[in-house]
Amino acid sequence: MKSGRGGSERTTAMRDEFIRIGKILKSQGHRGAVRVLPLTDFPERFQGMKRVRVKLRDGGADYTIEEIKPHGKFLTIKFKEITDMDAADKLRDCYLEVTRQELVPLQEGSYYIFDIVGMSVFDLDQTLLGKVTDVLQTGANDVYVVETAGKPLLIPALKQVVREIDLPGRRMLVELPEGLAD
Repeated sequence: MKSGRGGSERTTAMRDEFIRIGKILKSQGHRGAVRVLPLTDFPERFQGMKRVRVKLRDGGADYTIEEIKPHGKFLTIKFKEITDMDAADKLRDCYLEVTRQELVPLQEGSYYIFDIVGMSVFDLDQTLLGKVTDVLQTGANDVYVVETAGKPLLIPALKQVVREIDLPGRRMLVELPEGLAD
């Protein structure tokens, strides 16, 4: 059971849901390019993109991608609509977003982190344990942090523990190993 970052954060507009896939860190050069930190497990997705929504402080706007260059763990992106460094500087700390329909499809049994966070977690007796507040990516397997009435519960994202994930119902059914809830 794996979780992926489509973007690690989600924003909701009146009609559309947008998922953050990158953050503009600063301008890059005098022609108006920007340096972007990818917020996705699929940075290669940027290479085929022609347009992207930029979440601005006062709303959002679609921008045409003119050129994308890898730059270490960052990307340098030149938008057609941004022609100089001053205009690019105004995009600092803004996010690149896509709609849910534009997300990279995941393998069966894999989920985006933003879909897991906020889910209600129940044990096999249908007792509410709490809500998922975070997903820790440990390398071996993810760990769901569940806020309970007491201390947080750390649930390994393993098939023998997480029995069911109901995305539309925002519910997770778990079978806790002995001693985990103590």
